[in-house]
Amino acid sequence: MHDIKTKTIATLGPASNSVSIISDLIRAGMDVARINMSHFKTKADFENIISIIRSESDIQNKHIGILVDLAGPKVRLDLRNDESINIVKDNVYSLGFNSKNQITINVDINFKNINLDNSYVKIDDGKIVFKVLDKKNNSLIVKAVDDGIALNRKGVNFPGIELELDSLTDTDKEHLLLATQNDIDWLALSFVRNSHDINPVLDIYKKEDIYIPIIAKIEKPEAIDNLDSIIESFDGILIARGDLGVEMSLAKLPGLQKMIIEKCKNAKKPVIVATQMLDSMIENSTPTRAEVNDVANAVYDGADAVMLSGETAMGKYPTETMTIMQEILLSAEEEVDKDNSYNEITIEVNNDNRSAIGESVKLISKHLNIDAIVVMTESGSTAITVSHYRPTSNIFALTPSKAICNKLSLIWGVIPLLIESFN
Repeated sequence: MHDIKTKTIATLGPASNSVSIISDLIRAGMDVARINMSHFKTKADFENIISIIRSESDIQNKHIGILVDLAGPKVRLDLRNDESINIVKDNVYSLGFNSKNQITINVDINFKNINLDNSYVKIDDGKIVFKVLDKKNNSLIVKAVDDGIALNRKGVNFPGIELELDSLTDTDKEHLLLATQNDIDWLALSFVRNSHDINPVLDIYKKEDIYIPIIAKIEKPEAIDNLDSIIESFDGILIARGDLGVEMSLAKLPGLQKMIIEKCKNAKKPVIVATQMLDSMIENSTPTRAEVNDVANAVYDGADAVMLSGETAMGKYPTETMTIMQEILLSAEEEVDKDNSYNEITIEVNNDNRSAIGESVKLISKHLNIDAIVVMTESGSTAITVSHYRPTSNIFALTPSKAICNKLSLIWGVIPLLIESFN
C-alpha cells in the first residue's frame, strides 16, 4: 500500500467550516487545515473552528496540523460608497488612501521609488491593469490599460513600485496573540520581502515565551532577490503563485517554482506550492487537464505540500476536490517511485549528524528494500531531515508530544505517531 507522501493543506472558509465538511475533508486526505485570517471576524469564530478541527482529528485518530495565515498589509480596494467602479480604457484616474481619490484603497501607503517606465497598478490578480503616470501627494495618477469593473475589497498590487509597509499590521499582532493562545502549529507571514520581516514576530514570541514555526510566503519580487537569506531565517516557504504571478512575468513562474523548491530541499526546509491548483473546481466537479498537470509537477519538483485555497474555502465541491487531489498525488508519486532519477537527491551533509543519519537511512532503506523507517523525535527535527532525503519507505515519527505530531503533519512522507514518554 502506497501512503501518499505529499501533504495537502486545505483552506477552511464558508464552504467548509462546518463539523461535517471538516470531518469529510480529514477522511478524504487533508493533512493541514489553513485558516486565512483576512476572512476572520471574531475570536469566537476562530476558537470554534480550532475546536472542531481538534475534536474531529481526535475522533478519526489522525494528526491534523493547523496553519494560521496572517493577512499582512494586503492592499485592497476600499470604495467608500460603491460596490464597484466601471473602469474605461485610456481614462486617467487618481488612486490612493485619501477619499479625494477616484479609486480608494484601505492602507495609507508611502509610495517610495517609482520607475515611471515600468510601474503598474493591478487589481484583482491582474484582471484590471493601470499604467502609472505620476505621483501626487502620496496618490498615484494612473491610466487604464483596458476596460473592466473594479469590485470592492479586491486585492491591489503595485509591480515596479517600492512600497514602505510594515510586514506585521496591528490586526496581525492581535491575530498572532490569538493563534498563540490556541496552540496552533504553523504560522504563515504574508508579503515577506527580506529576512528581517521575521523580527516583529520573534519579538512577540519572546515576550509570550512561545515558539510556533514560521513560514514565509513568497509573493513579491523583493523576496526572490533575498531568497537565500529568507529560507535561512524562516522555518518553511510557501510559493504564493497568485500574487507572484501578478507582480512578475507569468512566464517565469514555472522556473521560479522549481528554483525555490530546489533551494528549500538543499536547506532542508519544507516548501508548499499554493494558489489555483484545482481552481476550476470552485465551480466544476472535475478539474482541467492543465490543473492535473500542475499538481503532478509540484510532486515531480519535490514539494512537501500542495495547498487548496478557494477550492475548499468557498467552492461548491470541497470534499470532491480533496479526493481528486489525493488521486493525482498518488499517481504522480507512483511515477516518481518507478523513475529512479527522481530519487537521486544529493544534499550536502556538512558535518551535521542529523543529515548523515538522513542520508544513511535513505541508502539502507533503498538497498535492503525496507518497508518502514521509524524515527524517535522530541522536536521533530530528525524526522524533517530524514524526510528531505526522500526515502521510498514510509517514515513513522514517534514522539511523546501531540504538538510535534501536529507540526509533522506538514512534512513530506512523515506519519506522526503519539507514544508514551521514552528515555
